[in-house]
Amino acid sequence: MAIDILMPALSPTMTEGKLAKWHVKVGDTVKSGQVMCEIETDKATMEVEAVDEGRIGQIVVPEGTEGVKVNAVIAILLEEGEKAAPATAAAPAVAPAATPAPAKPSAPAPVAPPAPVAATPPSGSRIFASPLAKRIAAEKGLDLSGIKGSGPGGRIVKADVEQAKPGAAPAAPPAPKAAPVFTPQPILAAPGDTRIPHTSIRKVIARRMLESKQQVPHFYLTVELEIDALLAARQAINVVTEKKGAKVSVNDMVIKACAKALRDHPECNASWAEDEMVQYGAVDISVAVATDRGLITPIVRNADMKGLAQIAVEMKDLAARAKVGKLKLEEFQGGGFTISNLGMFGVKDFAAIINPPQAMILAVGAGEERVVVRKGQMVVRNMMNCTLAVDHRVVDGAMGAQFLQTLRAYVEQPAAMLA
Repeated sequence: MAIDILMPALSPTMTEGKLAKWHVKVGDTVKSGQVMCEIETDKATMEVEAVDEGRIGQIVVPEGTEGVKVNAVIAILLEEGEKAAPATAAAPAVAPAATPAPAKPSAPAPVAPPAPVAATPPSGSRIFASPLAKRIAAEKGLDLSGIKGSGPGGRIVKADVEQAKPGAAPAAPPAPKAAPVFTPQPILAAPGDTRIPHTSIRKVIARRMLESKQQVPHFYLTVELEIDALLAARQAINVVTEKKGAKVSVNDMVIKACAKALRDHPECNASWAEDEMVQYGAVDISVAVATDRGLITPIVRNADMKGLAQIAVEMKDLAARAKVGKLKLEEFQGGGFTISNLGMFGVKDFAAIINPPQAMILAVGAGEERVVVRKGQMVVRNMMNCTLAVDHRVVDGAMGAQFLQTLRAYVEQPAAMLA
């Protein structure tokens, strides 16, 4: 009996994906566990393995097709001796919008008569008028709610009452102005311009970063860290670890320092939810890695409990597989804190955008020699700027500052992070 191969859901948020590449063709025999195709999800490009054995009888969705819905049939697997059914056209990944039928003319709706204007102000409203204006209005039988004041702050004065006619109705409040609708300007293509379609990952990054800046109340804290001791410690550590095939980087030491600081400040290792605060038990550090398809954040799990050599080996492996889209789902989904390091590009300092649902992200700049004052003397030290972006719903200013104080202690006295 033929077996339908369905588009898998490779992440909890995935509703559709792109069938990036087929590794099999019609007529090929596949075994359980064999890689059949690559699916580009909203997170990464992932390989899909065969669950059953058989022969590919039909490829329903060709490679390169975008917007393939989860659970849609992408191929048909035949059992031994079974013949392929006549090929059927694959349903389009995204159905075209139906053309709306022309609206039938209808009789004009009856116009309702205008509602009578209240002679007295609504309950709870207050009329501002001078005592003289109130007395004159009472003598003339005028309703002050129907008189527009010309005095300071709209106060009704004598002249307003004298000019008013009996039975004057309250002035209608000005209609509120509609909020302007943002309409992006069209991009006019010129000869030589190239249009590059968005990848699924790039679309998700754009949407999530826009939502983060619009919905998460960011605030930023910047510190200048002295890293001479950290550089010396790194050099000494690498004398030992390089013999074991592990080379510790400054970023690896920052990962360890952040993990230790989060363990010391568990209130910062948390996320905002509508009805509660979620405080994480494990310290999982996401690290931003640039790829051709967009930014991926593989995770060093339980970073506070791992040695620097282990963090270095894991980070090297995660970064290499992230760049070719070979990460597993659990290796990039989750995490409670993110580090984004642009120091290797010579960037002195910058502010990063929080990656929801996380509450903090640390932007790490380049280390460089600077003239600083120590005990009244100008000296040259290696300094590094770090800017912490914080979700103010989760972490207050003082809490964020205390976290950075602890981080400074670990970076400037690296022996403490090894204890």
